[in-house]
Amino acid sequence: MRAAFLSKVALATLFFAGPLSAQDADMRLAALADAYHSYQIAESGRVEQPDGSAEAGSRYPSVTPEANLARAEKARGWLAELDAIGTDGLTPAGKIDAAVLRHLLETEIGDAQFREWEMPFDSDNNFWSYLAPRGPFQSVDEYERYLSRLRDIPRYFAEHKANARAGLARGFSVPRVTLEGRDVSLAAYEVDTPEKSAFWVPFAAIPTQRISDKEAARLQAEGRETIANVVIPAFRDFLAFYREEYLPQTRTTLGAREFPDGAAYYRQQIREYTTLDLTAEQIHQIGLDEVARITAEMEQVKAEAGFTGTLPEFVRFLRTDPQFVARTPDELMGVSSYVAKRVDGELKHYFGFLPRYRFAIREVDPAIAPFYTAGRGGLEYCQMNTWNLPARPLYNIPALTMHECAPGHSFQAAIALEQPEVPRFRRQVYFSGFGEGWGLYTEYLGKEMGIYRTPYERFGQLSYEMWRAVRLVIDTGIHHYGWSREQAMDYLASRTALSEHEVATEVDRYISWPGQALAYKLGEMTIRRVRAKAERELGPAFDIRKFHDVVLSLRSVPLPVLEERIDAFIADGGQGLPGVKYD
Repeated sequence: MRAAFLSKVALATLFFAGPLSAQDADMRLAALADAYHSYQIAESGRVEQPDGSAEAGSRYPSVTPEANLARAEKARGWLAELDAIGTDGLTPAGKIDAAVLRHLLETEIGDAQFREWEMPFDSDNNFWSYLAPRGPFQSVDEYERYLSRLRDIPRYFAEHKANARAGLARGFSVPRVTLEGRDVSLAAYEVDTPEKSAFWVPFAAIPTQRISDKEAARLQAEGRETIANVVIPAFRDFLAFYREEYLPQTRTTLGAREFPDGAAYYRQQIREYTTLDLTAEQIHQIGLDEVARITAEMEQVKAEAGFTGTLPEFVRFLRTDPQFVARTPDELMGVSSYVAKRVDGELKHYFGFLPRYRFAIREVDPAIAPFYTAGRGGLEYCQMNTWNLPARPLYNIPALTMHECAPGHSFQAAIALEQPEVPRFRRQVYFSGFGEGWGLYTEYLGKEMGIYRTPYERFGQLSYEMWRAVRLVIDTGIHHYGWSREQAMDYLASRTALSEHEVATEVDRYISWPGQALAYKLGEMTIRRVRAKAERELGPAFDIRKFHDVVLSLRSVPLPVLEERIDAFIADGGQGLPGVKYD
């Protein structure tokens, strides 16, 4: 009812000639954002929950060209309405909402302009590895929705297959070299019995305290039949398409500049992922400058470690000495868990608002681990990759845990969950520049918090920072300047302590996902720059807890919005969040 009322208000004010009050302007924006969010939820097939989260529904979204183009057309209409509202009459909170909505709409329109859906997977991401739940559901309704989704998989796969074929036909595909061997993530689902399938997991652990034995038996029977006759054949069919049709026809060139209208496409990807108006040339130079700065710090840490050889020799020592390799997955997980607990002891000195929500640390799913990143953080889980332990040196684990777990992504997600209510459309928004910038910033914060206890761990942090700085050079090098894969690998390997395996998987990720790798370092540099400005201008009034609280209270925003908010924080004398005690 409220959304319908607000939509009428927005329609009525669309042609209002006089100036809008702040209340009217915010109300009109809220109606527009509500309409956008309701449409997005309906299109996705998800079910919105009272807390603003969205659970999987009874179907997957339509990914046909017609559906995608229709969404883009809706976005154009909403963008025109947003332009009509303007920003002059909005409250400060309304201006933030408007900036977030604008970037989301422009991204939708930009993706449609380049038919982004015709490249539906890359070396790091795909649409099939996240369909199988890792635990049981809690009600019969949830199981019924799950069964319905399983029956929808053939349609969903067929639409993605048609899109991928269209991409192949016009030379818009992931480079072949980055996809070779990635079929293992599909092959893992081609099993001979339903009980061996990852999709059987929810049926194997039906909660009998909530669901009767009779209903459980029925659900299991339907699940067994659906997995055997619908799910496994769909994966088998798509695996054959991947191996026999798609991979042999993928392009052998690397850079986005080789795409149809590739230069414009790369500019759009830079804008989407960084939320900044920077050219490829500017970003490349920023990367070169950061590489030089971090190299000088690495030399200092090498000296602190008492190593008398050259920096390349030190890196070779770090890569090959067995003291830095975990003997078992549990040993690596134990180091990560201990780092997370030591961080817990420092959080109160750096944050005023501490979330109640807790995350778990678990291993990356073995089915995707060989080509997955070193770790990934989220609200419920912080994942550590324990595949190929020699490729996961222990001196990197503290920085990785800071980034992925706390006070990085898992901590950040918990704070977003527990912040005062924001408009529905912003509750699940994630901008890479802000989110990944925060993750990298927390690695830097680990030095202040005393998390890195040895020169090797400090070098691990610098190596990870260098890794992100090098991305600025490599991503633009490949997609703008035409670098080869070997050139990119040599540049990354010679400047970080990453293992050879990680070097290869990371470069393939940058090749197949243009622009995304730029977000980390540019976001971190923005956060450090606005922090330095606040420290300088506020002097003794600066409180690191208040600064961090204000940053994270934004949830996720384009980076220019962060800068504007910190300017307001400075103008207000460095005030923290209302209701949080900083004594």
